[in-house]
Amino acid sequence: MVKELGKKVIAQNKSARHDYFIEEIFECGLVLTGTEVKSLRAGRASLTDGYAMAKDGEIWVSGIHIPEYNQGSWTNHPPRRDRKLLLHRREIAQISGVIKQGGLTLIPLSLYFKDGKAKVEIAVAKGKKAHDKRNTLMQQQMTREVNRELSRRNSGKSSSSNRKKSDEDYD
Repeated sequence: MVKELGKKVIAQNKSARHDYFIEEIFECGLVLTGTEVKSLRAGRASLTDGYAMAKDGEIWVSGIHIPEYNQGSWTNHPPRRDRKLLLHRREIAQISGVIKQGGLTLIPLSLYFKDGKAKVEIAVAKGKKAHDKRNTLMQQQMTREVNRELSRRNSGKSSSSNRKKSDEDYD
């Protein structure tokens, strides 16, 4: 069998960066059953309601939806079960210490295959308030407008060159 190389993204939590300030990101392995792996290889998963927690010196992820495998039989997995994350002890201790301080949470950012192994990116994050979300959206809109104007100028289509000449311009 040919070994897979590279990174194949299965699912991303797009709302996470909108709803949270990302403090730190960790890449973790994921303990899965056979039918879960087959379902992921088909590209089916959802991270929208997912979160992670520290329990008994281990990190567990909950709320990730991996649908049942179509050709699976009685050995199929429950779609929303808790799954253990594989991390080094010092990373678990670091994450647990940060979470116990309060105000921070663990959220999954993306689920992918890296060199044939299922990985999940979790982030230590702090929730944004409504005014923080508005500020982020305004900053994104301003940078988008600046980039649009720069690309217009670089291509030679300035906004002032697109206007029609009036009678005053001919005098």
